[in-house]
Amino acid sequence: MPELPEVETIRRGVAEHAAGRTVAEVEVLHPRAVRRHVPGPRDFEARLVGRSVWSAQRRGKYLWLELGEPADTQSTEFVGTAGGGVPGEALLTHLGMSGQLKVQPEGAPDEKHLRVRFRFTDGGPQLRFVDQRTFGGLSLAELVDVDGVALPTPVAHIAPDPVEKVFDAEAVVARLRSRRTGIKRALLDQSLISGIGNIYADEALWRAKLHWARPTETLTRPAARRLLAAVREVLDEALAAGGTSFDALYVNVNGESGYFDRSLAVYGQAGRPCPRCGALVRRDSFMNRSSYTCPVCQPKPRNAHY
Repeated sequence: MPELPEVETIRRGVAEHAAGRTVAEVEVLHPRAVRRHVPGPRDFEARLVGRSVWSAQRRGKYLWLELGEPADTQSTEFVGTAGGGVPGEALLTHLGMSGQLKVQPEGAPDEKHLRVRFRFTDGGPQLRFVDQRTFGGLSLAELVDVDGVALPTPVAHIAPDPVEKVFDAEAVVARLRSRRTGIKRALLDQSLISGIGNIYADEALWRAKLHWARPTETLTRPAARRLLAAVREVLDEALAAGGTSFDALYVNVNGESGYFDRSLAVYGQAGRPCPRCGALVRRDSFMNRSSYTCPVCQPKPRNAHY
């Protein structure tokens, strides 16, 4: 599943190509892609026609387009749904395991797994939702205010992520140390800190020299701060590289792959030397997935939480 750097890379591309445009037509080519829109595909299509795209936003692994109300076609101004021109509804996107948002010129051949197509009144490039495994999806959601941030209602419970301005590192340190679980489980808890998945958790833990099963209640404040600093560092570096692509299922809106996989120290590197000490990277089973560590840099604690 795409993590914060991949979703943020896509958000930036969608913002560049879709913000400020007005939807002319929506085609739902597979009903499962809008299964969370209870009234059904035809209602989904009809409710989006004429809506203006105000901006593309993200929290954690969720991406959404803030929408204005249908505007007068003779006017170039957006008409918001709330006071002060603030949009009150959003097109929420969850990419799932294989979802992609792609920008394609009019007339470009349809992708094999094209699920939803958006055309705009300016006749420019289309926005397409492509999803091979159909685990992702699109839905319309009301925006609500959560601590000064407008969030779609299904995302309102998601904690701020480390690259947001509202992220409070000291508050997360306190909450992290109050838990009684393993560090990696805590990092993957989207109600504590959002946007982090298996890849960047393993990379941050390696940088902080902490084992994934270390009990959170044993963390000192300096160790917890060091971990959050490592999280931010690895996310920033991955963002600069356009995210991590292991296959063609993750690409940006132009179909280009990220290249942070070239910088991975431990994730997916079992049996290869640790870049820091040379010991062979170890793979452990973790929550029906895998966790990668250096046995020297990240010794397993005696009181581990599995």
